[in-house]
Amino acid sequence: MNEPLPPRHVRLRTDRLVLRRFTSADLPAVTALCGDPEVMRYIDDGRPVPPDRVADELLPGLLRAYAELPDGLGCWALEADGRFLGWAALHPPSSVGLEPEQRPDRLELGYRLRPAARGLGYATEAATALVGAAFAERPGTEGVVATTMAVNTPSRRVLERTGLRHVRTFSADWPDPIPGSEHGDVVYALTRAEWAADTR
Repeated sequence: MNEPLPPRHVRLRTDRLVLRRFTSADLPAVTALCGDPEVMRYIDDGRPVPPDRVADELLPGLLRAYAELPDGLGCWALEADGRFLGWAALHPPSSVGLEPEQRPDRLELGYRLRPAARGLGYATEAATALVGAAFAERPGTEGVVATTMAVNTPSRRVLERTGLRHVRTFSADWPDPIPGSEHGDVVYALTRAEWAADTR
């Protein structure tokens, strides 16, 4: 039986999901997530992240961010009935190609799901909850943005179902292009005014 999480470890609860802080005990789950070729197909260099890099860099970076970022921002483990499904993140904009959107009043949305958890609405449910929190809890937030590869149709559908709209396509000069990068990347965005209108 799973032990109840300390309240401060839970970021949000939705109908089916718990979004909670990562801990060092999540190393096997994060290693499996980021080591899955299908998960990483459209992310970074398109290659699985080696286990030593997850242990030495990636997970420690996620844990440090809880202290370094403003409260409520960071990367959150997604669980349904105690099962690890992946993660969803909300943080200051930093992705390549977001220059016009990298303003202090905007936040960037991201997510990664295990293949077995896809197609069930979990990503949309988590993303919608984080977008709602971004605007409801943070009065200074004027927009939420996200990027993905243009050919990543499933991720684009999640962003659209979450309420974000395609605002532009761009081409980045990747040092090691991956299949599909020739079609460019896309930026999606949702403003506070649009969110307010959609939630009336």
